[in-house]
Amino acid sequence: MARRGIAKNVIGRRVAEARARLRPPVTQDALSGRVAALGIQLDRAAIAKIENGHRRIYDYEVKALAKALNVKVSWLFGADV
Repeated sequence: MARRGIAKNVIGRRVAEARARLRPPVTQDALSGRVAALGIQLDRAAIAKIENGHRRIYDYEVKALAKALNVKVSWLFGADV
């Protein structure tokens, strides 16, 4: 049971935000290529589902996304540092 006031799927929103912050911004397809270069298969549709909260994400995928987006894992989980 979810507690009120607790945001769900923080990672999805943060992935979208990180993609938009990069210069130039990175598309979902380009992010898919970046994580593939790290050995993790996430196609564009999977990234879209993660960003929209329709797909769960595994710990090794979080690590790869953080590296591909040049952010810290803790930031993807909602830390503001």
